[in-house]
Amino acid sequence: MSEQGLSNLMHEERHFDPPEELARNANVTAEAYAEADKDRLSFWGRQAERITWAEPFTEVLDWSNPPFAKWFVGGKLNASYNCVDRHVEAGNGERVAFHWVGEPEGDTRDVTYAALKDEVCQAANALTELGVEAGDRVAIYMPMIPETVVAMLACARIGAPHIVVFGGFSSQALVDRIQDCDARVVITADGGYRRGSAAGLKPAVDEALEHCPGVRSVLVVKRTGQDVGWTEGRDVWWEDMVGKQSTEHAPQAFDAEHPLYVMYTSGTTGKPKGILHTTGGYLVGTSYTHWAVFDLKDDDVFWTAADIGWVTGHSYIVYGPLANGATSVMFEGTPDTPHKGIWWELIEKYKVTILYCAPTAIRTFMKWGKEFPEKADLSSLRLLGSVGESINPEAYMWYREVIGGSRCPIVDTWWQTETGQIMVSPLPGVTSGKPGSAMKALPGISAKVVDDVGTPVGNGEGGYLVLTEPWPAMLRTIYGDDERFKDTYWSRFENMYFAGDGAKLDEDGDIWLLGRVDDVMNVSGHRLSTTEIESALVSHPKVAEAAVVGAKDEDTGQAVCAFVILRDSAGDGGKDIVEELRAHVAKEIGKIARPRQIMVVPELPKTRSGKIMRRLLKDVAEHREVGDVTTLADSTVMNLISDNLKEDSSAGDD
Repeated sequence: MSEQGLSNLMHEERHFDPPEELARNANVTAEAYAEADKDRLSFWGRQAERITWAEPFTEVLDWSNPPFAKWFVGGKLNASYNCVDRHVEAGNGERVAFHWVGEPEGDTRDVTYAALKDEVCQAANALTELGVEAGDRVAIYMPMIPETVVAMLACARIGAPHIVVFGGFSSQALVDRIQDCDARVVITADGGYRRGSAAGLKPAVDEALEHCPGVRSVLVVKRTGQDVGWTEGRDVWWEDMVGKQSTEHAPQAFDAEHPLYVMYTSGTTGKPKGILHTTGGYLVGTSYTHWAVFDLKDDDVFWTAADIGWVTGHSYIVYGPLANGATSVMFEGTPDTPHKGIWWELIEKYKVTILYCAPTAIRTFMKWGKEFPEKADLSSLRLLGSVGESINPEAYMWYREVIGGSRCPIVDTWWQTETGQIMVSPLPGVTSGKPGSAMKALPGISAKVVDDVGTPVGNGEGGYLVLTEPWPAMLRTIYGDDERFKDTYWSRFENMYFAGDGAKLDEDGDIWLLGRVDDVMNVSGHRLSTTEIESALVSHPKVAEAAVVGAKDEDTGQAVCAFVILRDSAGDGGKDIVEELRAHVAKEIGKIARPRQIMVVPELPKTRSGKIMRRLLKDVAEHREVGDVTTLADSTVMNLISDNLKEDSSAGDD
């Protein structure tokens, strides 16, 4: 495990104790760690009391066939009922579930729990009319609008696992996911708003469905009013189909292990992995961590500034907050639309008390300057959260001082699509936070840093972050591929889940995350596969071969850097080849994957077996001295690369 770049972190002497009032009234105290250590399963059994069960579970965990877990065995429940109906039945129907803010100015909606329940029931009835049954998969490709939440909860209500595809992904990404899970129904919108203009979504669905003949119905929300293609007999407007339905729908109770959703995340083999989450454990894990990590109170206004298309949105915009009956803000726009102060205006307007966002956003705000947040009244904030890649100490301090007024604790959370719930984080009423450290595993979670052979390392040492005990919201498998599930997560260390991240323990035994140790990049909190991007580059007629690495980037954590060998027929490719290839990757995968840099090279560094030595390319991309080249088939290749580089360092606009 590389120790590079860690020395500056290991001498972090700043720490911030919890504010006295917060600590005095905190939801979770230090006793929770001891309680969970004493009897972990009893601890999780008690947390399951947060959820309403139609039939009680008889066993907290069945771990008789690792790595395949069954949580809350025998229990039956409905996720949608837990997120909406029970709050209405408890007399909280008029509580706002979402303060929704669209991108066009003045486009807002306050959605109460009662209104949300009615529309979820209508959508569930509509899906039933379209022939969707329990177990059928439904693909959702939507902008950040309330109907996206409604669609997810309607699927959960009838037991149809949903597959939400990020609205920024291309039609090919949609094809891959629809085909892998054999979805027969797609829910989409005509388009969504992005940086001041309407961006189409329905056209990408139409293009994708040319390759997905099994899809029989497409439900379309009218969002932008733009013209869209229409296939009679397949396409139906949401307002026509959902609007005519009854607001009554009896939720069916499903087994705790009934699939709730599949979320696709990049895999090192290029084919996206369908991460399968089930119902009972996931709801317990997300609702508990949302309540504990953010110290959630009844009068809080919570804002996860993420897209529902990523797991952060699933766990901490939809299922965790709604299961807890929380009031959230949901924002369609980007941080600079309609202007660079919009976030802070929304915090002032809705009196947001808890903000949860990515370090990428924080670094962007730092770059823009503190004059934008200083124009707004941010005194309602009492807690700040960070999600995605690790937050660097400089960004932590800026976040704390400029946004939090030096009074708000910061919870720097580590978790993954696969874990479903937050795993490592400070507890705001307990932990003395350190800038840049995720601190300790939460109560009931067992995380360790181990060396190459799986032995726990000592304080001050680095290694691999592993989880040594199952946890409620854990992924159950990779959809349709149990062997890949075992090989990907459970084969590196015996009886341990290997997260794929490096980590280090400081002198106090607190955890510092070092980033990915495999070929998956973390760009602005989004995990992207090098292999997937390489495949997109090579699909261009001018490209013979490509290698992609993630290089450190001040703004996005990591940036995509590509090295390409052009086909002979392409000649030198011409001066516009770099922009042509960047645009090609954006079209094939999505703008988030567009390389920051593409370098045209005569050859790539390979071992004798033909494996590309990406670590050497990473040295070049990060302007470091090139490391050991003795294992290369031709050790002069790196000199060739250095001599022939045609560099384009222009950053993308997205």
